[in-house]
Amino acid sequence: MDRRSFIRRTGASGLGVAAASMLAAPAIAQSSPKVSWRCTSSFPKALDTIYGAGETMATYVREATDGNFDIQVFAAGEIVPGLQAADAASAGTVECCHTASYYYWGKDPTYALATAVPFMFNARQMNAWIYHGGGHDLLNEFYATQGLYGLACGNTGAQMGGWYRKEINTVADLKGLKMRVGGFAGKVLERLGLVPQQIAGGDIYPALEKGTIDAAEWVGPYDDEKLGFHKVAPYYYYPGWWEGGPTLHTLVNLAKWQELPKHYQVALASACQAANCDMMATYDYKNPAALRRLVANGAQLRPFSPEIMKACFDSANQTYAEISATNAGFKKILDSQTAFRKDAYLWAQLSEYTFDTFMMIQQRSEAL
Repeated sequence: MDRRSFIRRTGASGLGVAAASMLAAPAIAQSSPKVSWRCTSSFPKALDTIYGAGETMATYVREATDGNFDIQVFAAGEIVPGLQAADAASAGTVECCHTASYYYWGKDPTYALATAVPFMFNARQMNAWIYHGGGHDLLNEFYATQGLYGLACGNTGAQMGGWYRKEINTVADLKGLKMRVGGFAGKVLERLGLVPQQIAGGDIYPALEKGTIDAAEWVGPYDDEKLGFHKVAPYYYYPGWWEGGPTLHTLVNLAKWQELPKHYQVALASACQAANCDMMATYDYKNPAALRRLVANGAQLRPFSPEIMKACFDSANQTYAEISATNAGFKKILDSQTAFRKDAYLWAQLSEYTFDTFMMIQQRSEAL
């Protein structure tokens, strides 16, 4: 091969590589655009586990997209108050929020079904319904009417029943009790004479300390210890029957969700699912030690009496029936949840319950 022929051939090849490079770079840039979002949380940074699920989600998204899709998380109050997070996302003030959907049940009770309602699911059952029982699509059918798109992003597991200044032994003891209680549970308890108060996490302790409220529920031992409730209300009741498996959500402005490239949507959905799993595992790890510390510092554990549990169960069913009669969207999702609940607890009786009960007996006999 002569020199001129070689130059002609390699030159053409080089031009081809250069042209390909010039075409590839813009194509990659277009497929992975720089996207910067703000996410307002309903929680203060001091509650590292529940606030942290939003940070975990944002980190996974950032790393999965080589930093091209960046979500910055802001604590409650930095942009809007915690209980206005969903409103801010819907209005486009921020692109998304990390919150508990049931905070907004006053706008529409259907919001509550996305987080937890009394006597419904535990955490595993809630995940099963969302991911495999049609729950994700049903919830987003509702969220679309609110200008939102929702992705499950955290679960605390079954919560505690709250902190009380005095013992609660009978249904009569609930009458006139002023209690900070989240979401839909307040409506159920209101039928029994309790006076529900909806207060953001960071404001609960001062209200309890000053006597503005008589009782308060938040999450469970790890978070409750951080908030110091045991110092002003020593009676710690269980279980939190209104929150068997409360699910947090990343709520995204619907238009912003639709604008995202498909692989960014997948990255965000995957990050939320990973954060959902991580948050539950974190609470399961941290709650046992926190409970021991609380008891050592004066917390007095008390179970709700069977009388109170049954009265609350009946009140919940009455409340569901009343709302379903006038709210078709609520009824559609509730019917799906209650249909799955029957089979879910049938299975749990044979599997989890039997195994867990045996192991708990071993724990009590100090065999573990």
